[in-house]
Formats: sequence, C-alpha cells, structure tokens
Amino acid sequence: MTAPAGENSTESSSSLARLAPLQAVLFDVDGTLCDSDPLHFYAFREMLLEIGYNGGVPVDEDWFVKTIAGKHNDDIAAALFPDDLERGLKFCDEKEAMFRRLVKEQLKPIDGLYKVKKWIEDHGLKRAAVTNAPRLNGELIIEILGLKDFFDVVIIGSECERAKPFPDPYLKALELLKVSKDHTFIFEDSVSGIKAGVAAGMPVVGLATRNPPHLLMEAKPAFLIKDYEDPKLWADLEEIDKKSGAGTTTV
Repeated sequence: MTAPAGENSTESSSSLARLAPLQAVLFDVDGTLCDSDPLHFYAFREMLLEIGYNGGVPVDEDWFVKTIAGKHNDDIAAALFPDDLERGLKFCDEKEAMFRRLVKEQLKPIDGLYKVKKWIEDHGLKRAAVTNAPRLNGELIIEILGLKDFFDVVIIGSECERAKPFPDPYLKALELLKVSKDHTFIFEDSVSGIKAGVAAGMPVVGLATRNPPHLLMEAKPAFLIKDYEDPKLWADLEEIDKKSGAGTTTV
C-alpha cells in the first residue's frame, strides 16, 4: 500500500522529521478519525429529497464533495438556501440530528487509528481534536470511538472567531495545548481542513478517505495517506524518532 500522492511533494516539505522533537498531533474528526462522510451524504441526500431540492433529483457524491465536505454549517446553510438563511440553519440542525442517529449504529474508525493513537500516547505527545462539526456531533463521535480520554481538548469551529478554512481553530489548539507550530502536525481529510492547517503554519498529513486526491493536493498537504496503516506515514514517524535521538519524545 502506498500513499496516493505523497510523491508529488518535495522531500523538504513532505518530511515530518523537521518537527523533532515533536510536541503535539492535531486531528480533524469527520473523515479523519472515522469514515463518517457516507453518513453525512446519506442524511443530506434523503432530507433534500424530502423538500424537493434540485427539482427532486437526488444529489450525488460529486455535489457533496464540492458543496458540503469539510464546510461549516453556516456556509452550508447559505449555499443551500441563499435567500433564507434561517431556514437553512434549521435544516442543518435537523440534518445533524439525523446524522447522530446514524452514527450510533454505523460508525467505524479509519484503519490504523488505534495504532497511531498508541504511538502518540507512547511518545507522551499532546493532542487535540479540531472540527467544524457541531460540538454534539464531535463529542459523540469521539465518545463512540473510545477517544474521550485521549484528547486533551476539543476545538469547535463555530466557537472560534472563524471556522475552517481559516486557521483560527488550529491556532486556538496550539494556544490551549501550549505547544509550538514548529513541533506539531495535523491529520485532515478535506480541502477546507488542509487549507486551515497550512494557513496556521503546520504541515498537514492528508487522508484520502473520500475526497479526490488531486483536490486535496491543491490545498498543499505535506503528503497524502490512504489510512493510518500507510507505510509513508510510519516511515516519517520513524524519521522523527531518529532525529529526536530516542524512541520516545516527552513534552
């Protein structure tokens, strides 16, 4: 298994070794901790069908990637109902309630998630979840995945001055964790999220779980991986260990 597009980056920008000694790792939630996009897509498709959106023609996954994936609900509401934002926000709230019902039954972690979790714990690193999802969604996903005690903080885009793709949520994570951007990296799966991480001055490892690799690469991640089992990721983590001069890093 090889990274979908890591070879497109230069060695100097793609390697995480320059971050040694590593202090923290930041994670997006939807599509990064778990493959939740199909559940979001299903909820949007069914609820938009009910109200006759798009002339009653079901929306497709390309539409979902362009219009919805990684975006904050305020922006989604404006895109769906440009002339009635209040209706759009109510629709998004109802969709999130449907999503939470689906999540309880169907949520699965990204392959290798608990392997990278153990590596982070073994190295004594700080960690934050940083998401554009509503807090109810983010915390529910984290709890279902058994990660409630793993994350030091959970940062919600709507609770910052600006949500992703602006850097504010990731900058807030650095501030709360009291770590440097020069010793921290991010896992993200969306164009919006990668842009936010890059704008915050940190390398972003992109997960090509659902979004097209060529679109993710346009946002300038350090490299892309298929999942947390990807050899490219583990080669870079090994380089961090070598450069740190030890198997563990403490903060």
